[in-house]
Amino acid sequence: MTRKIIFALTVFGASVLGLNWFSNASAQSNEEKAVRDVLTQEATAVEKGDLAALDKIWANHESVTVFESGHANYGWTDYRDSHLGPELKAFKNTKYSFSDMKVKVSGAMALATFKYNLAADFKERRIDSAGLGTAVLEKQNGKWRIIHWHSSAPPRRPSPSPTPKGS
Repeated sequence: MTRKIIFALTVFGASVLGLNWFSNASAQSNEEKAVRDVLTQEATAVEKGDLAALDKIWANHESVTVFESGHANYGWTDYRDSHLGPELKAFKNTKYSFSDMKVKVSGAMALATFKYNLAADFKERRIDSAGLGTAVLEKQNGKWRIIHWHSSAPPRRPSPSPTPKGS
């Protein structure tokens, strides 16, 4: 009888621990999905040139930092008004996407790394860019907001020098 009670308690304890682990893992995966959704919304808003949508997924405060291709913006207003807004107005036929996204959530903070592809018509030329990115998000009032962005593209290879005539 004692063995049956010990066995039953052991099975019950393991079940409770398993359910608790599953519940935590499920909550974690829900938060990771929510972060991925925000980044997908970011890409869609960039494609559409929709600054109003971007205002809803970026933290609207001066502690936002953006580092792109060796240039820094400090504060959402600075980034939106002096960098992103003019860029989106100038881009036509924009395609922007992320791949190989990895998300880590810890409490109210999330870190995402990704590869990006950007293609757009800009004035008389076509831009085709790809690179790596990192986004830091913070949960504010129950919603994930981007607070830091860093993207970089590999340096462009110089065009080959023409072969001198007579060589």
